[in-house]
Amino acid sequence: MKARLGCRATVATIGVALLALAAGPLSAASAAGLAEAGRVAQPRQAGQAETPDGKSGLVMVLDSSGSMVDDDGTGRTRMESARTAVGTVVDAVPDGFPTGLRVYGADRPKGCTDTRLARPVRPLDRAAMKQAVGAVRPKGDTPIGLSLRKAAQDLPKSADGAIGTRTILLISDGEDNCGSPQPCAVAEQLSKDGVGLRIDTVGFQVRGTARQQLECIAKAGNGRYYDAPDAKALARQLQRSAQLSAAGYRFRGKPVEGALKRNAAPALVPGQYLDTIGPGEQRYYAVDLDAASTVDFSATAVPQPGAAVDTFDVLRTSIAYGTDSSCGSSTERFFQKEGATPLTSAVARIPSEKGTGGCDSAGRYWLVVERESKKNSDAARWPLELTYGNEEPLAKDVTPAQSQPEYGQGDKDALLPTGDPRDVTGGTGFNDAKELGQGVWRDKILPSQTLWYKVPVGWGQQLRYDVEFANEPSVEGSSSVWSYGATQVFTPDRAPVGGGTGEFSPQSIYNGRPMALEMGTVPVAWTNRHESSPNVVPVHTRGGFYIAVTLGAKAAEIAENPHIGVVVRVAVLGDELAGPQHDAPALAKKADKQGDSAAREDSEAAAGAGWTGTEAATAAGGAVILIAILVLVLVRRRSATGTAADAVTHTATDTGTDTTRRSA
Repeated sequence: MKARLGCRATVATIGVALLALAAGPLSAASAAGLAEAGRVAQPRQAGQAETPDGKSGLVMVLDSSGSMVDDDGTGRTRMESARTAVGTVVDAVPDGFPTGLRVYGADRPKGCTDTRLARPVRPLDRAAMKQAVGAVRPKGDTPIGLSLRKAAQDLPKSADGAIGTRTILLISDGEDNCGSPQPCAVAEQLSKDGVGLRIDTVGFQVRGTARQQLECIAKAGNGRYYDAPDAKALARQLQRSAQLSAAGYRFRGKPVEGALKRNAAPALVPGQYLDTIGPGEQRYYAVDLDAASTVDFSATAVPQPGAAVDTFDVLRTSIAYGTDSSCGSSTERFFQKEGATPLTSAVARIPSEKGTGGCDSAGRYWLVVERESKKNSDAARWPLELTYGNEEPLAKDVTPAQSQPEYGQGDKDALLPTGDPRDVTGGTGFNDAKELGQGVWRDKILPSQTLWYKVPVGWGQQLRYDVEFANEPSVEGSSSVWSYGATQVFTPDRAPVGGGTGEFSPQSIYNGRPMALEMGTVPVAWTNRHESSPNVVPVHTRGGFYIAVTLGAKAAEIAENPHIGVVVRVAVLGDELAGPQHDAPALAKKADKQGDSAAREDSEAAAGAGWTGTEAATAAGGAVILIAILVLVLVRRRSATGTAADAVTHTATDTGTDTTRRSA
């Protein structure tokens, strides 16, 4: 990976003009060609809601025991600082997000049943929530285990088949002193009782046994432990947990239950579905395929952000037929152990060019999803979002354009837009990904969060983008802490596209200083599906390409601000063609739909994405150090596993392919 921040600031003086997004009306001939493009819109399935999200909500569990009257080192009591911190959370949570407050130790000097719901979980009323926390007077014991059990009952339940994020946020300055029920055991049981529950813990000026217990609760509860040594850190960490909960993945699909054996598999028709999967499980879904269509199948597992995972935990998709044959498989791994992120695996049944392959026959096939987890990884069931689509073949009289397996003008040295960025808010997942045009975009990201964007890319075009993580003020003592930033690009069918053989570096170390990543695709061509490279094969149809940007969980130990700034520079290169055929004309170009004035600003020399010249120079020098460290890490990993973390392997088999990629 090259450090591009310093280069970008210099390139800005050249006045690089934005390229226009290619789009336009079709002529009759062009429209006819597109009608044969292999993309058939599927009707929504009967009974499928547009956004069947489950009940989401947050309940804060506030320690109101006697120790909260102690001075926090600033002349204020810990409770006074906690009230202020909760107030910042209330101000930061989105309007209407269901939020409640439970307290313990607030009503009696002694008693291990002293826990009550001070504010029910209902659409946020900021004034009422602040009033409730302001009325708390600490005095009693610390019944954490019982309070967690009650808090789970406080949260709204999801309807059958619906999935939401239900968060318990525990704020404590000490350990449970009641003994029964044991907090870690309660957290573990709650995490197994339902999908979508997470328990985050914030330790306010804790150490030793108290911190160990809070860390144990968070790990057992599919959440994260946040350390708060002072009042400012308490406010920052509470905001992170609460906002991460409110920004949970928005699911969409028709509920389905995959079978553990193929003979009991439910039959699917093209569409989008929701299921769950546990550690060590395989889920089977039956499909009836014709002999000529390409079939695209994806599975997105969504563990709780930051939940415990191992570097080599696996999500695998495959297409099976006959008694023991496969049309191919795709294996995705986290390739980091800081904490869980969404993980997408996709596989396609692509009929051979001559029609003589083992997977070319019409008949019954099975879509298979498999999860492999290490011993200490998250044991909860993961929500699973499935997509299944058909691409009809081109008409017999249509000759497709040649494949485009090279990056060409979209390689790592491509010049991208410069200038002042426009603010944008990324989506929570595939279903609400924010559509971007060409240009420079600025967003904010939380530790453990993945932001999602969607960029229209036409026939003959290619996506090229950079992601830059900001230079952030760091907290005291964080100089030895390292996290990571990562990105991944997905096709319209949600197939992850690798970084190319040494072309791009989709993940690098982040320590609060500027860091940049480069990513892109080859040009879209129908015949790419018959190439061999896993970075080329998926790029075979036009549409909205997805960009996922992830910040590692340990960044919560580095940055002083709750969010970290991120800039995304997007270019769509090449003329958009009217169809996949070899003689398709180029479509007329249109101005960036986001506005000509903003586009012109990106070509001005004095701008930059919020980086000063000094910061850019620091980024260039600092990136060299980061690269050296990253190379050392990758070399060691290759020595230990035989595969570098960013390696992409593609093994041809008699009946299909197996593809292994990294996760963003």
